[in-house]
Parts: sequence; C-alpha cells; structure tokens
Amino acid sequence: MTSPPAPTSLPAETSPSLPTSQPIRGVQPSFDDLGTPLHSITFCVVDLETTGGAPGESGITEIGAVKVRAGEVIGEFQTLVNPGEPIPPFIAVLTGITNPMVAASPRIDSVLPAFLEFARGCVMVAHNAPFDMGFLKHDTLVHGYDWPDFTVVDTALLARRVITPDEAPNCKLGTLAKLFRTTTTPNHRALSDARATVDVLHGLFERVGSLGVQTLEDLQTFNSRVAPAVRAKRHLAESLPHAPGVYLFTDDRGEVLYVGKSKDLRNRVRSYFTASETRNRIGEMVGIATAVRGIECGTSLEAEIRELRLIAEHKPRYNRRSKFPERQHWLKVTVEPFPRLSLVKQVRDDDGGYLGPFSSRKTAERAMAALHEAFPIRQCTARMSRTPRLSPCVLAEMGRCVAPCDGRISTDSYGEFVDNLRTALTADPTPVIDALDRRIDVLSADERFEDAAVHRDRLSAFLRSSARMQRMASVTSCAEICAARRTDDGGWELHVIRRGRLAAAGISPRGTDPRRYLEMLRASAETVLPGIGPVATASPEEIDLVLRWLDQPGVRLVEMDGTWTCPITGAGRHLTRIDNASADLHHPTERRRLRPLGPARAS
Repeated sequence: MTSPPAPTSLPAETSPSLPTSQPIRGVQPSFDDLGTPLHSITFCVVDLETTGGAPGESGITEIGAVKVRAGEVIGEFQTLVNPGEPIPPFIAVLTGITNPMVAASPRIDSVLPAFLEFARGCVMVAHNAPFDMGFLKHDTLVHGYDWPDFTVVDTALLARRVITPDEAPNCKLGTLAKLFRTTTTPNHRALSDARATVDVLHGLFERVGSLGVQTLEDLQTFNSRVAPAVRAKRHLAESLPHAPGVYLFTDDRGEVLYVGKSKDLRNRVRSYFTASETRNRIGEMVGIATAVRGIECGTSLEAEIRELRLIAEHKPRYNRRSKFPERQHWLKVTVEPFPRLSLVKQVRDDDGGYLGPFSSRKTAERAMAALHEAFPIRQCTARMSRTPRLSPCVLAEMGRCVAPCDGRISTDSYGEFVDNLRTALTADPTPVIDALDRRIDVLSADERFEDAAVHRDRLSAFLRSSARMQRMASVTSCAEICAARRTDDGGWELHVIRRGRLAAAGISPRGTDPRRYLEMLRASAETVLPGIGPVATASPEEIDLVLRWLDQPGVRLVEMDGTWTCPITGAGRHLTRIDNASADLHHPTERRRLRPLGPARAS
C-alpha cells in the first residue's frame, strides 16, 4: 500500500463526483507537537468555601482564585457569595464567614459569568478538585451557563503520588503548606487557600520535574506507581508523529514484540509508559522493549490492515489475535461419486463446494451438524465406488441418511441432495432454516430448551458463516473497486481495492482534484491476481475490514471492474431474526413463546 506524493502543480478543474477544497497535508510539525510545556500554561488555582455538604444541597459562600503562569501571578479573583441559606454555626467558626458578611453579597448566578471569564483558557487547579469543580459545575449548569471543558489538576491527588509518609503524615493543604514553606498560610478563606495552593503546586512541579514530567501531557498521565525504568523509556515515543499509523515494539535483537495501531502514534505509544497501561503482559513487553518503530498511514483503514499483515508476518509473542490467519477451517463438499461434508484447512481448485472460513473447529462442526439436519447425505468417511456394497450404519436405520452404502440410491438421485446442499451454501439457506426450525419446535414443545438451544446455535453458526462467505465472495470477485470518503478536514480518503485486498490508500488534500490522486494511486497500487476461494488474496479479517469501510455512510464508489452483489435469497437477510430468536430462546420468560424463523421476504 502506498500513498502518492503531492503533484507539483494542482489542477484548477474539479471533479463533479468528488468535490474538492483546500490542501491540508505536508505541514512540518512544530516543537509544540512534543507536548505543552508546563511553563507556558496559564493555571487558574481556585478554592471555594461553602455551607458544607454536597453540590445541590449546600451553597457557595466564597470564591478565591489566582491566575499564574511560569511561576508568576498574573491575576487574582475574590468575592463573597450569598448562599441563599443560613451558614451553619460550625462553618462560620471554621471559616470566619458569617451571615451578616454575605447578606449584601451577590448570588452565585451573578458571580459565575465573571469567574468563568477570569478562568477562560486556563488549566484549572484545586486541592481536592472534585469538591470545588463539583460545586462550580453544578451551579453553572443549574443557572443555564455553559461549563467549559476545563483540564483539571488536583494537587491533593498529585501530592499523594509523590509525597512519602516520612515527609508528611497526610496530604491536607495545611500539611503540604508547612512542607513546602508556602508564603501564605491556609486559613479556610478562599483566596488565602488558593494562594497557598499555588505554592504547593510549584513545589510539586519541582518534584515531578526530576522524574521527567515537563509537559501537561506528562502531568496528566503521571503516576508514581509506574516503575522508573518504564517511565524512562518515554523517549522511545518522541520520534513518532502525531498521525495515524502502526507501531512496532522491538527488543535489543530486533525481534518484533508487539504490533498495534492508533490514530495518533505518539500519544498512543507514550501511554504505554504511564499508569494508564494496566495489562500485565504488556507491562512485561514494555520492560523488554528497547525501540519503537512507527509506520505512518494515510488512512485509518490502511493502519488497521497494515496491523493485521504485520501481526501475521512477525507473529509477535505479545499479540493475542490475528497471529495465525492460516489456522482456519472450511467445510467442503467432497468430489467423489457420493459426496459428503468434510472439515478441511485449505481450499483447492477441485470443483468442491466450500463454506467458511471458520475461526474454530468447534464452530465449523456446529455448521456441519446444521447441514446434516437438513440434508440426509452420508456422514461416514468410507471410500465408495459408483456401485457400493457396504452395510448401512445406524443413521440409515434412523432415517437420517439415504444410505448410498448399500446401493439403495443411485448417484443421480443422491446428486440432487448434493446440489440442494451446494445451493444452500451459496445462495438460499431456506431448507436448512426450515429443518432446524421444525426440530427446535419439537424440542421446545417438550420443554427441552437446552437441546433446542444447541440446534439454534448450530443454525446460527451456519447462517453467519454462509452470510460472511457470500459477502467476501462478492467483493473478491471484483477485479478492482475504487472508493472515496470525505474526511473531517474537507479532503478525501481514497482506497483502491483489488479482489478484496487493499492495494493502495491515500489522502486527497483539501483543495486538490481527488481524481488526480486516485489515478496516481491506481498506477502505484499492488497487482493482485485472482486465487482460489473467497479469501485467496487477503485474510478474512482484512476483507471484513474492507467491507466494513465500504459500508460506512458517505463512502462513494468511484470506479468498479466487476459486479459486486450478494444473492437476494442469501443468508444475510436472516441474521437479525436469528439473533432475536436466540435471545428469546435464552430468556427464561420467552422460552414457551419460541417461534420458528419462517419464510423471509425478499428485499
């Protein structure tokens, strides 16, 4: 998959099918992309005094705030607030704020606009921030104002991460004020406590700075429980771009340990070295890793598919999914005088009918059992000539096999059952649905709900695999599909899909002719030759991703070589109803009302 370079001169004309806008690609990242340095941030350190209790039950009596940047105070805000209710005596003693003091003060609905304007564009800081932010946010929303999406730093939480019990017995503001020798002593008045919190904040910054926390992003993900050796590896993410793509963790021998994808490579990889990463296996992987390699992708679909291919290629020990795409199972209608169903791992060019692929043998066996319920073909594995003379098995005595083994049925008559079976696999599953419905009805009437559930699971396994195969076969039969989707920036995502495989991907920038980019993509796209079966050119997971992207709203088919269609009588139209029926079957109050699927109307 390749993304073409921008043309040297952009055409003036635009395509009627794909409207264009203005270019967005090719901007060199600035130093700001490394993160927002703490010294460049304006913090608004706020403290509240209240009548006690929780937001909605109590009122604010005082707001104090200090605006600070790069260690310098650039503004202060302080006002008493009439809470609209009496101040409890013990609160008055604690804060020194009495009812007469607030009697002539403004109500909170009059104070909020001025405070929100004061704090606009700042990172909010508070000691025990959930308390202060909870009151402010509640009153803002109650009085019809818009609450800004503030980034919040809690000095109490930060202190608990860096202050040891030997240094301070607790992380109360008064205790921390003594530890950091603040210039203002907190006294339960809002502005004084806010001023003390400013000094505490700067003291904490000195502590975390020695641990490598230099930006707001570092601060937001900082946790002292992260091992220093892990935190020290954050530099591995510094060379990665803020762009969608795939990342590969490698060890000192160059072995790929883990492959992942992200819409923002740098931010995602940085998260592996913070407390947000809690998976034990991944923590072990990060400890071993010595490098991270990033592959920038033009689109999110390209990133998803590159991830699948790289996992299949390297089989990293710390990836759990998609490592072995070759471990798939198929049901095959064998090629012999009296065909049967066989479980195989490879599709051959032998005119045999196939159903799959299945991710597990168990699911394949369920689908096989559903087909055997509908078609009385043989289940034995003995080799049979056109005129067999063998003894019939118990299935023949039960009427569940037409018993070609003793010559009671001709190859032509047996072939009719096989032809109907092939049709059910590729076009119309109605005979299988009808047979399983009848069986489920009988079992449900006898209140044998567990047995009925087994048959419903078998039907579900068959229908899902059949619908999936039909969808995959429809797209892999097309030699080429060129599709586009508008991006949020006004450009276009462009994909060239050949026989179900993503052959090229790229972005047409805003303001350029997308058809010009599409033609470059087609010229440089991977050549994909037809193969045997619906997943010969790509893994089932890749084809599923391609189909999911094509099904998204706003995707436009620009060029197509082939016919992309699914049978109107196919299995896909039954999936919603099989899901509903399965839910009813497993719901104890709905078991007695279980109904068969019945005929479906074509749409």
